[in-house]
Amino acid sequence: MTPIYPDLKNASVFVTGGGSGIGAGLSEAFLRQGAKLAFVQRSDATAFCDEMEQKTGNRPLFIACDITDPGALKAAIAQAAVAHGPVQVLVNNAANDQRHSLADVTEDFMDWALAINFKCYVTACQAVVPAMQKAGKGSIINITSISYMMGNAGYPIYTAANSALNGLTRSLAREFGPDRIRVNALAPGWVMTPKQLEQWVTPEGLAAHLARQCLPDTLNPDDIAGGVLFLASDASRAMTGQALVIDGGVVVTG
Repeated sequence: MTPIYPDLKNASVFVTGGGSGIGAGLSEAFLRQGAKLAFVQRSDATAFCDEMEQKTGNRPLFIACDITDPGALKAAIAQAAVAHGPVQVLVNNAANDQRHSLADVTEDFMDWALAINFKCYVTACQAVVPAMQKAGKGSIINITSISYMMGNAGYPIYTAANSALNGLTRSLAREFGPDRIRVNALAPGWVMTPKQLEQWVTPEGLAAHLARQCLPDTLNPDDIAGGVLFLASDASRAMTGQALVIDGGVVVTG
């Protein structure tokens, strides 16, 4: 059911955290478009690459990387550009929603949480913008979350970082709009990834969340992929500085 965007065929795409969770769904979606995909994550993703090659006939480039290390992340993006050409689509997806209370927050924890949920987004944008400026176009997609819109308790540094990503998105859209670089955010709702199912989902919690949705169905990574492909493609060429919400109808924007 996923539409094909012809301009994404052979496009150089870079996804952070592209081998698991929502990121794995995004990677598969881009591979099925015929894109030249590179992705980073800390854990080995060789088996995932083998699976994707078998399923899509298109093997991604996996680069092991700690995205909280700015030098390593910039080097990975440079490696992807050598392999596939300058990055045309950047999807800042990797994040960590580790639960914590305010009393739990130490300086070290706050530094780590901001590094993985905000700072690496800035680093990746810095790395891809010069080539996008030279090309006269590009698409940057920052994956955020509806958690800050809901005012959820239980992870205040994470929700603060997600809120900050919207400010970053709007400011970069304004700064680089003259270069025809589009910068948008996409805020998923509660997506049933293996990590969420293992660590956070309970029957009671899921039932309460579904009661807040307009639509009665749980979300999976495929539900997010369609919106990301749209934002990556020239089909959304007049759209920038926006936050697209895919959450089954929990929050209402506008």
